[in-house]
Amino acid sequence: MDAVRVLVCHSRPNPALVSELEKEGYDVEQAECGEGVSERVRTWKPDLILLELSIPGQRHGGWKLLGSLRDRPHPPAIVVLTSLSRLDDRVRALNAGADDVILEPCDTVEVKARVRAVLRRTHPNLSELSLRIDDQRKQVWIGERCVALSPKEYSLVSLLASSPGQVFSSDDIVEALWLRPSYATGQDAQKYVYLLRRKIERDPTRPEIILTVRGFGYRLAL
Repeated sequence: MDAVRVLVCHSRPNPALVSELEKEGYDVEQAECGEGVSERVRTWKPDLILLELSIPGQRHGGWKLLGSLRDRPHPPAIVVLTSLSRLDDRVRALNAGADDVILEPCDTVEVKARVRAVLRRTHPNLSELSLRIDDQRKQVWIGERCVALSPKEYSLVSLLASSPGQVFSSDDIVEALWLRPSYATGQDAQKYVYLLRRKIERDPTRPEIILTVRGFGYRLAL
């Protein structure tokens, strides 16, 4: 399964938001709100769209775009970003097909949490990958499957699960898994990530549970 694709449609570029979403493991693209969005959705097929509703200079542009996106066959999830603070406007957006509404200005932490919540509802297949750790019995379950792990592999998955969504660098992993970190290297950390993925992922070459955050490290998918 490829990384979840998120298309950010806004009149102003927001590199900070894009960077934070990429750290969550999403594949993110930006598009300026306008006629080209529908074509980008057709060709790229995003799983979720962050859509600005109040487009400057286009009184009804955001509403029209929301309607056209929702009317598509197999539409993506849509989270509306709006500066319209009236309750009636927010209810109208939900009735028009938005999966959630976020009032701008907003914090990236809130946006990430809302995106995760919407994806949980719109991607029920992710529940098949639910990870459960029984620390008393030292067992790890993926859905209904119990996975036999070595002590190091168990320590690694426990570390990642201790802060779901947090990125752990190779150095963080070495520090946590080896009593004498000076005896281990980043390659040792990468080796155990590889071994763990072979046991818990459906396709270790396309991980869905232990995600790589390029240039930073690894995190557990939420």
